[in-house]
Amino acid sequence: MSLRLRLILIFSLLALFTWCSASVVAWMMTRHKINEVFDTQQMLFAKRLVTTNLGELLASQDVRSLPKTKKILRHGKRGEQEDDALAFAIFSREGRMLLNDGENGGDFLFDGKHEGFIDSHDSWRLLWLTSPDGRYRIVVGQEWDYRHEMALGMVTSQLIPWLVTLPILMLLIALMVGRELRPLKAMAASLRQRAPDDATALNDRQVPTEVRPLVEALNVLFARISAMLVRERRFTSDAAHELRSPLAALRVQTEVVQLAGDDEQMREHAVENLTIGIDRATRLVDQLLTLSRLDSLSDLGELEQVDWQQLVPMTLAEQDRHAHAAGVTLHYEPQGTPPPLPGQALLLSLLVRNLVDNAVRYTPAGGTVRVMLNSQQLQVEDDGPGVTQEHLARLGERFYRPPGQEQIGSGLGLSIVLRIASLHGLRVSFANRSAGGGFVVTVKF
Repeated sequence: MSLRLRLILIFSLLALFTWCSASVVAWMMTRHKINEVFDTQQMLFAKRLVTTNLGELLASQDVRSLPKTKKILRHGKRGEQEDDALAFAIFSREGRMLLNDGENGGDFLFDGKHEGFIDSHDSWRLLWLTSPDGRYRIVVGQEWDYRHEMALGMVTSQLIPWLVTLPILMLLIALMVGRELRPLKAMAASLRQRAPDDATALNDRQVPTEVRPLVEALNVLFARISAMLVRERRFTSDAAHELRSPLAALRVQTEVVQLAGDDEQMREHAVENLTIGIDRATRLVDQLLTLSRLDSLSDLGELEQVDWQQLVPMTLAEQDRHAHAAGVTLHYEPQGTPPPLPGQALLLSLLVRNLVDNAVRYTPAGGTVRVMLNSQQLQVEDDGPGVTQEHLARLGERFYRPPGQEQIGSGLGLSIVLRIASLHGLRVSFANRSAGGGFVVTVKF
C-alpha cells in the first residue's frame, strides 16, 4: 500500500474516531446539563404549588383534573408542546388524589414516605414534597424518555453537520496529502532518470523536514559511492601504469633467457633479474591490494585493545631475517609503556612492518635501524642518506619516490602507513635525523 493511501486512511480514521469520541462526550455532557435544568424546573414548579393556598384552590374545584390542553385550544393555537414534558398531582395525607394536570398526572400513585427526587419503575423522574401545613402531598414528574430525546436532539443537531462535512474533510485530506507528497514524487522521478555515476547532491530545500534526513543520507551515500568509484578507477589506472614496467622487464628477461643459448653466465644473470622482477611485481600487487582494501574502510569496525609492548617486538622478530640478509642490525629500545590503543592489531603490525622494511631498504650494509617505543610515540630511525627538504613534504604520496633512489620500490609503503595511522587517529611525521644523514619516522599516539 502506498504512503499516500495509508496517510489518507489514517487521517480519515482519526477524523471519524474524533467525531465519534466528541459525540459520546457531547451526549454525556448534554444529558447531564439537561437533567440539571429539568430537575431545577421540577423543583421550581413543585415549590410554586406548595406555596399556593391549596385549601382555597382545592375547595373551589368541582373536578379533580384540569382540562386537557387539546380540549382548551386547537392544535394550531397551543404551539409546540410535549404531552410528557411535565405532569403533577396533589394528594391528601390519606392518599386520595385531589388534583392532577389532566394529562399523565392522573396515573401517578400515592407515596407517603419519600421526599425529594426518586425514579419510579415506569421510567418517570418524580419529585415529592409535603405542604408546609402537612395536609397535602405534591408530586411533579417527567418521563426519562423525554429527557433522553431532548439530549439526543440537541447533540444530533450539533454533530450531524460535522458528519455531513466528513466526506468533504476526507477529500481535502486526500488533496493535501497528495500535494505535500509531490516533492517526493518529483525526487523519485529524478532518481529514476539519474545516471549511475552521477554524484550530484539532491536538493533538499523543497522536501519536508521529516524527509530531509533521508535526503541527506542519500547524498552521503552518493558521495561514498562516487569516492569508491574514484578509488576503483584510480586503483585500475595505478595498477595498469605501475605493472607495465615490471611486466615489460619480465618479458625482456625472458627473451634474454631464450637468446642466451649456451652462455650460462648470461642465462644465470637473466634468471636472477627475472626473479627480482617477479618479486617486485608480486610486492607491487600486494601493496596495491592492501591500499585498495584500506581505502574502502570508512572505520575500523570491531576494535580491540592493542598492547604495543607485545606488538612491536613480534613484528621486529618477523623482520629480523630480512634485515640480517641485508646486513642491517635491528635495535629495539623500549623507553616507556604506552597506553593500550583501541584498534586492529593486524593493521598496526602492518604499519610497523612497512616502517621497518622501508628503513632496512635504505640503510646501507653494516648500518643500524633503531626502533624506540615510549609512552607517547613510536620512532623508527635508520642510517640511510635521508631526504632533501624539497622532497620531504611529498613523502607518503602514492607512487612517489624521491629521485636518485637505487632501491627497488613502488612508493606505496609510506602511503599504507599514513592510511593505517589515519584510521587509528595517529599522527605520522617524517624528518631527517641530522645533517650527516639518517631518516626518522615518528608515530604519535
